[in-house]
Amino acid sequence: MTITRRGLVQASAGLAAASSLAAPALAQSEPIKIGWLAALTGPSSAPAVGFNRGVVYAAEALNAAGGVKGRKVEIITRDTQGDPTKAVNATQEMISQLKVHAIWGPTNSGESLAVTAIMARGKMPNIHPCVVDSLIDTTRYPNAFRIAPSNAQWDDAVRGYTLNIAKAKKVAVFGDTTGYGVSAANASAAALAKDGAEVVVKANIDATQPDMTPDMLRARNAGAQAIVIWSVSTGMIARLLNTRATMGWDVPFIGHPSLASGEIGTLIDKPANWEKVYAIGYKSCSYDAAGKLPPRNEELLAKLQGKVNLQDTLLWWVACGIDAVNLVAKAVETGGSSSSESIIKTWNALKDYPGYFGDYSYTPTDHNGFPVSDIVMSAASTGKNGTFALAPGYG
Repeated sequence: MTITRRGLVQASAGLAAASSLAAPALAQSEPIKIGWLAALTGPSSAPAVGFNRGVVYAAEALNAAGGVKGRKVEIITRDTQGDPTKAVNATQEMISQLKVHAIWGPTNSGESLAVTAIMARGKMPNIHPCVVDSLIDTTRYPNAFRIAPSNAQWDDAVRGYTLNIAKAKKVAVFGDTTGYGVSAANASAAALAKDGAEVVVKANIDATQPDMTPDMLRARNAGAQAIVIWSVSTGMIARLLNTRATMGWDVPFIGHPSLASGEIGTLIDKPANWEKVYAIGYKSCSYDAAGKLPPRNEELLAKLQGKVNLQDTLLWWVACGIDAVNLVAKAVETGGSSSSESIIKTWNALKDYPGYFGDYSYTPTDHNGFPVSDIVMSAASTGKNGTFALAPGYG
């Protein structure tokens, strides 16, 4: 058969038309791919393990209900091990090779500090729970949204409890040696001093350090009346609590939510070592005198029974993971597209979205979406299904 120039042009036009028709159909049927940067192993893995349980639950629930406008949700997970270099490599893979539609995480601020600019250059919609204040900047990072409080908000709650309820005037501040631990300890010490406290010790401790005695002796000898902790490492925290008990020192520990992680209970020498420990908590995950949560999360607990283990984690970590996946799904559903521009535009207009962790609101100039009024302090050893009673004297 002779192929004429006219026939070739007509055939090419027909293929182009077919291709243009197929592309939108393919886009509307392909999975919604969510990249998940998770430190599932390593010394800072406790939060990501909890977040991951929520992520898996949310994706399975959405897919069981038919997906998002018929599109399945696909979670693409990379274990960063808390290593910023691994987080960078995984981020680049997700943007350039895997072509994910949005990225959830990292959940460690040290990693997020390394990857936030990369995601901004790639215009990748990013939602994360990292608390370092500089990670949210709508001018430099118009694609990045925070789903948890900022460290300044956390620090306000910790400092208020330390000074006004624990009545401590001499304070030791401990962080780990991650980017987060260093920046959080520095900010906390500065704010405490500004509010009239004497910071008698400020130290950053390697989370793998086996013996915490030198640091604890230094704090006691300096007259510390409270120890403020900024670390996600449950191993480090447990060793500090065990050392406090060995020393026979009843100084209170106040600080990071990881102080209340279920893992602490498996790592301390005896239950009493967990007393006088007060962790950042949230109204959504705090139970009342009758042992009941707010109605929305009481309902969530019933749904999670038999599906998600809450005995060794925190409900807010699980709830936050659920909310992150649902916020991506909500953006695709509302905007009608999984394009970066559509997801970011939808998030920028979000108002009082009813999540399980909190009610989120964003604007083009404010990507801190968590309600400040929902931050409270918890009695760390009162954990029940990852929830807690309010700390003594609080509120």
